[in-house]
Amino acid sequence: MAAPDLIADELTLTGRITTASNATFLGSIGEVTVVYKPIAGESPLWDFPDGTLANREVASYLVSQVLGWNIVPRTWLRDGPLGTGMVQLWKEQDPGQNPVDLVASDNIPEAGWKAVLEGEDDNGRMVALIHEDSPALRRMAVFDVVVNNADRKGNHILAMADGHRHGVDHGLTFNSEHKLRTVLWGWLGDSLASEEREGIERVIEGLQGDLGRDLAELLAAEEIAAFHARCSVLRSAGRLPAPHGGMPSVPWPLF
Repeated sequence: MAAPDLIADELTLTGRITTASNATFLGSIGEVTVVYKPIAGESPLWDFPDGTLANREVASYLVSQVLGWNIVPRTWLRDGPLGTGMVQLWKEQDPGQNPVDLVASDNIPEAGWKAVLEGEDDNGRMVALIHEDSPALRRMAVFDVVVNNADRKGNHILAMADGHRHGVDHGLTFNSEHKLRTVLWGWLGDSLASEEREGIERVIEGLQGDLGRDLAELLAAEEIAAFHARCSVLRSAGRLPAPHGGMPSVPWPLF
C-alpha cells in the first residue's frame, strides 16, 4: 500500500482532545494518526495576535529541524474538515515514564533529577517540582529559550520508550516580548554543551537562508528579529538563562 499524501489526502476526524484550551482533534490520513488544530478553533489571547497559533506551531517544528534535535514531531499546515489548521504526527508516549513530576519535598531523588521549585499542595504538604537530568530534556530547555515558549507544561513533554523526548503544543511561541514560562529551569546558569552551541549556530546560519525565508511566511518581521536576537544572546552568553522580567516564570497549571 502506498504511503498517504499527508498534504492532499483526506483528513478524517476520529475524536476530540477535550483537555486542550483550543479546539484539538485526533484524526487520520490513511493509516497515519495525526493531531489537527483548526485555526477557526483558536481561542483569542490578549498577548498573541488572533489566528496565528497554528503558524507558530509550524515555525517551532522548522526550528527544531534546523537545530537537529527532533524535538517537535513533524508539523505542517493544511486544509481539514474545519478549515485550515496545524496538523502534527501523533506520538504514542510511554506511560511508564514521567520526565517531570511532583514529589514530596523530603523525597527528591539524589541523582538524575533537578529540583525546580517547592510549594504546598492542597493538603498543606510540601512538594517539589522536579524534572529528569537528561540530555534530551536539556535540549528541549534550550529550544524553549530560543523560541520563547510561554507554555512548557509538564504534560507537553512526551516520553518515548527509547529515551527520546518530544515537545508538543507550541502555539505560544515567538512573541517579540519576553514570555518564557517553563517547568524546565533545572539547568539555569549552566554552560551550554558543544552540541547545544552547534545547534544554535545552525539556526543563526539558517536565518540567512531557507529557515529565514520559511519563517517569513509564518511570523511577523519583528518576531523573527526578536528570535534572531535571542539566539545571538544565548550564543554570546554561553549558558542557560535564569528567569527575568515581570512575567511568571512557570506556566499554570504546571501540568
